[in-house]
Amino acid sequence: MTGSRTSHLVRTILLAVLGLVWLLPIYLLVANAGKRQVDYDADALWAPGSLGGLSSNLTAVFTTTDVPSGLGVTVLYATVAPLIAVVLGATVGFAVIVLKLKHGFFWFFVVFCGTVFPLQLMVIPWFDVYARVDLFDTRSGMLLIYAIVATPFSAFVMRNFFSGIAESVFEAAVVDGANVGRIFTRIFLPMSTSALVVVFILQATWVWNDLLLSLILTQSPETRPVMPLLNALQSVEGGGPGFTVILTAALVVSIPTAILFMLTQRFFQRGLALGQY
Repeated sequence: MTGSRTSHLVRTILLAVLGLVWLLPIYLLVANAGKRQVDYDADALWAPGSLGGLSSNLTAVFTTTDVPSGLGVTVLYATVAPLIAVVLGATVGFAVIVLKLKHGFFWFFVVFCGTVFPLQLMVIPWFDVYARVDLFDTRSGMLLIYAIVATPFSAFVMRNFFSGIAESVFEAAVVDGANVGRIFTRIFLPMSTSALVVVFILQATWVWNDLLLSLILTQSPETRPVMPLLNALQSVEGGGPGFTVILTAALVVSIPTAILFMLTQRFFQRGLALGQY
């Protein structure tokens, strides 16, 4: 018993220390976002700010930068593109595993190859194609590229999830007279709700935090997501006094994904346990 308690105590202390280390950057972000521009001092980074300073910086972010418009565009991208990817991924997994598509593994491999090549290798060809077909700096072009990049991971997760569902489920539905579309939409999709939500959350977070694709394939504030706009503040504000505005903008941009994970964490406990049926 003594050894077990000691082990539990050591794990608790270790997790507490790691948690504090992980939270230190967040504290620095919040503390300095709460300081007015004239109060910012590089030698007093650990000193806490004030609600008045935070309010002043929030006003500056929403009145003097393009971050608000970027937030709206990013919400569009981070909602629609992952939804498309989730539907396409579930369709691929259903066709390969449940319908036993001929040469199914080959077609799945073709889809999954989208994750083999790094994005850095693909952005220049994508830029060239987008410039030729007038998709550069358009919302439809960004939705398309985000959906394409997110689909392979979605297909991978849903294929693994559907492989854990007993074949008798599909066979019983066929005996009852249900067609393929009805089986997919009324039986398999509801059974995989948790996995679908997990995939959506992970892909939405990736889209929200993307800088590379949005920096290369967009140009105007009307189509650019919030991350390249946030990055542009560093050159606009120039550091120094304006650094608190940049930190406040970073804080504003970080809040939505944090809230999303907090509200949907229960889905991770169920959705990541693939093959539970």
